[in-house]
Amino acid sequence: MNQEALIKELMSIPGKVISLHDGAYLYREGAPAHYFYIVRSGHIFVVKYGASGRVLALRLATKGSLVGELPIYEDEPTYLFSAIARSAAEVYAIEFPVLETYLEKHPHLAVALLKLIGMHMRKQHLKFRDLVLYGKKGALCSTLLRLANSYGMETDEGILISVPLTNQELANYSASARESLNRMLAELKKSGVIDMRGHLILIKDIDYLKKTIHCENCGVEICNIE
Repeated sequence: MNQEALIKELMSIPGKVISLHDGAYLYREGAPAHYFYIVRSGHIFVVKYGASGRVLALRLATKGSLVGELPIYEDEPTYLFSAIARSAAEVYAIEFPVLETYLEKHPHLAVALLKLIGMHMRKQHLKFRDLVLYGKKGALCSTLLRLANSYGMETDEGILISVPLTNQELANYSASARESLNRMLAELKKSGVIDMRGHLILIKDIDYLKKTIHCENCGVEICNIE
């Protein structure tokens, strides 16, 4: 079962639609987990807060993405991360007991969902690898690659990332301070690796980004920001 078919079947399970305004929390880290969510529209940031107040952005979930999926089948589930609407957004919410009962009656769906959750975990492990092994510059290069795979548009000049992100948001993905992020962006721009088109980033030398993190060419289904 492909992801599109999986999402379609999941959304046939009884649930409810929740509308969010820009900046609204869908759920907070540590809160009791009652719902499993599917993004219907808009963008949802999935983030982890450090004790110091620093933020590590893990995903930018968009239409068809699952969020809040990890606590399934836990006895006293809580959310491991926080989820925040980056823009006006809608999600489809299914209560965990309802989802679990449905999965038990439809094993093929349980297997497909398990595969998708496994892919999410693999994505996170690879992001953490880039951050730990290649430092903040590697984390930025990894983020730019993933954004290009998710939201890149081919142009004569290079790959234009079609989603505008603030420097603070990019810094959150790179686990770095905004000042450090600004310096790294300036260096990449000076070297001709990237350029700006208004509020959008244009990647002019994607091979440089790949070399920086020793890219394993694992495919866009793994190397993306969603």
